[in-house]
Amino acid sequence: MIETRKARKREIFGWCMFDFANQAYTLLIITVIFGDLYTRIIVADAPDYRLGNLLWSLALCLSYLLVVLTAPLLGAIMDHARAKKRMLFASYLVTVATTALLYFVAPGQIWLGFALIVVSNTAYAAGESFIASFLPFLGDTSELGRISGLGWALGYAGGLLSAGFVLLFLGEVSAENFERMRWVGPFAAAFFLVAAIPTFLWLREPAIGNRRPLRLDLARAGYGRLLQTLRSVGDFPDLARLFLSILFAMAGVSVIIAFSFIYGAQVIGWSESTRNLMFIVVQVTALAGALLFGTLQGRLGGRLTYALTLLLWIAAILAIHAVEAMTAALNATFALTLSVEQVFLFAGVLSGLSLGSSQSVGRALVGMFAPESRAAELFGFWGLFSKLAAIFGIFGVGLLQWLFGLQGAVLFCVLLFAAALVPLAGIDEARGIRAAQRGG
Repeated sequence: MIETRKARKREIFGWCMFDFANQAYTLLIITVIFGDLYTRIIVADAPDYRLGNLLWSLALCLSYLLVVLTAPLLGAIMDHARAKKRMLFASYLVTVATTALLYFVAPGQIWLGFALIVVSNTAYAAGESFIASFLPFLGDTSELGRISGLGWALGYAGGLLSAGFVLLFLGEVSAENFERMRWVGPFAAAFFLVAAIPTFLWLREPAIGNRRPLRLDLARAGYGRLLQTLRSVGDFPDLARLFLSILFAMAGVSVIIAFSFIYGAQVIGWSESTRNLMFIVVQVTALAGALLFGTLQGRLGGRLTYALTLLLWIAAILAIHAVEAMTAALNATFALTLSVEQVFLFAGVLSGLSLGSSQSVGRALVGMFAPESRAAELFGFWGLFSKLAAIFGIFGVGLLQWLFGLQGAVLFCVLLFAAALVPLAGIDEARGIRAAQRGG
């Protein structure tokens, strides 16, 4: 095995800054602003927005399908050609450019918005796998949970800063305010462009493979490495079980990311002030969850910590679905006058803690179980399972909400997180780490 070097603090910070930078895309484009803008203003099929919701889910699913089809092969090429930073830089530029072009998507231009979301989200999602492949080289196995948690926490700080600025200065998502809200794409692009500069200055290319020019003939070598990994899957049973768990867990997470603020607007009917407060609540609690569970992982182990995050998700989804009943019960029991919007913020606390912790701990576990010589390739599989999950989860909820409405469809996520717990029973963490050390 190639011995893991301990990265300098500046390099770890550079790696974390990519999480800080790209969170502007996740929140502003996918979660908070543009998803709501697309479904309610650009498609505008009131009163229930079922066509807008369906097209939004299809655009995301198509982008994730492209990642599923390419991520492991691109990861194998990156390992073979020592091209992690070059591929990361390419995905970053494409994301920035296509996100900026969202400015030109006006009401009624459904397919322009659809196409730009497909391309930008494909590049963004590929970049997630590319940056994650550096993780095993940043510290010892026992440190990866903390480092991954630091990255996620800094990411939510970036999201809080970027989306807070937009919510404060651009105002509400409405047809009357469209000329201001259309700037959300260029702003997210500029934030990503500038904030990721430390990544490319300070993060070093791991000494894996031999540097080669990126040409089409590399696909053959990458394909050969990919086949070799698939044939050796029996040597990594714990990583295989983890990927199966991630498949179900990330299906649920993807639904929440894609539909949570749409749910607030369409089902809860929240005010602009509650939407802004929910955003702050989720970001702060997600940051806290990433740091807290990253620390717990070093004490409790990755498997148990990851299981706890999934149980927390189940509680969060049940709270989201039952928020009206919870509000009525609290008011009747304690003679209160709480609104549904106010109680919905409690579900936001649980969701935020779950969101920051589950993704951070899952990424760290992959880093612990992945041999260094195949880090990019195996994180490509992480991307494959994460995005395959997104297709399954988002498209499933898109169809269910078409049939039953969004409130009933959200219960599908409970089944997804419960299914993610099942493969964890067969994981032996120490065995998984030994397999990674032998596999290098």
